[in-house]
Amino acid sequence: QVQLVESGGGLVQAGDSLRLSCAASGRTFARYTMGWFRQAPGRERELVSAITWTGTNTYYADSVKGRFTISRDNAKNTVYLQMNSLKPEDAAVYYCAASTVSSVTYALPEYSYWGQGTRVTVSS
Repeated sequence: QVQLVESGGGLVQAGDSLRLSCAASGRTFARYTMGWFRQAPGRERELVSAITWTGTNTYYADSVKGRFTISRDNAKNTVYLQMNSLKPEDAAVYYCAASTVSSVTYALPEYSYWGQGTRVTVSS
């Protein structure tokens, strides 16, 4: 069982940066592939970025490549999403999720545990 708690969201202006954090409970955090999803009003939840438990493999949606960086600290049971050069279209509720699949996975059903979400608002 893993419990996830996101933090770091807020209101920023276009071009600003934010760092989201996701703190996990549970001794087996290091075994999970971790993902950051986002959901804007009226849109489906989408995978933004993911990282395998070793940190060796990562994934970024095309819309965030070069601007967002995912990382994890298994000793602290925390995964991060550094978001730079934010755009108004990045505004959404961001969710952290954990998957037992060992490789990067894109399918929502393969993520067994979810956080409550943190809202990111980007003004133009």
